[in-house]
Amino acid sequence: MVSLAGSAALDLLDAHLEALWSGADTALPPKLLGLAAEEEDELVHWALGRLRGVPREPKDAFVREVGGLLVEFRSRRSPWNAAVSRLLDDTYTFVATGPRRHEDWAHDVHAVLHRKVADPRGWVRLDSDRTNPARRTVPAYPFDPPDPADLPSRLYPLETEAAVAALAVMAEEWQGESDPVRSRPDRDVLLADARLLLDRYGSGARYWTNARAAASDPAPDFLASGLQGTASHCFHTRQYIAGLDIFEDLGVIAVNDEETGVFWSFGAY
Repeated sequence: MVSLAGSAALDLLDAHLEALWSGADTALPPKLLGLAAEEEDELVHWALGRLRGVPREPKDAFVREVGGLLVEFRSRRSPWNAAVSRLLDDTYTFVATGPRRHEDWAHDVHAVLHRKVADPRGWVRLDSDRTNPARRTVPAYPFDPPDPADLPSRLYPLETEAAVAALAVMAEEWQGESDPVRSRPDRDVLLADARLLLDRYGSGARYWTNARAAASDPAPDFLASGLQGTASHCFHTRQYIAGLDIFEDLGVIAVNDEETGVFWSFGAY
């Protein structure tokens, strides 16, 4: 079991790596160094050793190296983080969880899509557009989500196993996918990772999707159709920004009494 001091050191190190990854020029917090000296946590000392070995120049190379270190650090810290990285880090996806603060969970989903809330547990999020200059034009980029009052009209309820399958096919590419999840030799591993991600929200969680196939059936066969066979209500921006056109998306929303999770895949060219 990680001690309170050890947990604080991990949290501080995570925040420091995140700041460096965002381009901030910041020194190691003295409190982190003090906690690291007190603790024998192998993960903290491993990450600090790796960080000290990364050259600060050129700046763009340093940021890339720190980003890779942050992903590995988070994956080693939590099985949930590791599953997110294994399943969805190679495709254009958005993964984030926020607190449940409203009776009408659409307001909580809206806050997550606009990046107004942090993960209640401090777990990993996948958000390659968090610092994208496109957000100056479209604040929620790559989303252009409906207002909370209109959001439920674009969603349909999903049974748990269908939600698992929808997350698994997000490991596919929207265009030119030569190896759909349904035929991959590690199909069951991908499904297990997707199930682990949704286990976070508990047996009482409810799920929704923007996939039109769920309009008449809460258990559509996402594995059989794959991303390329999935038609959905649009949550993405239709604006053409910086040479990128987003043409399709698939989302899954998880809701329980404490948290609201958002998993989204985008097709773009």
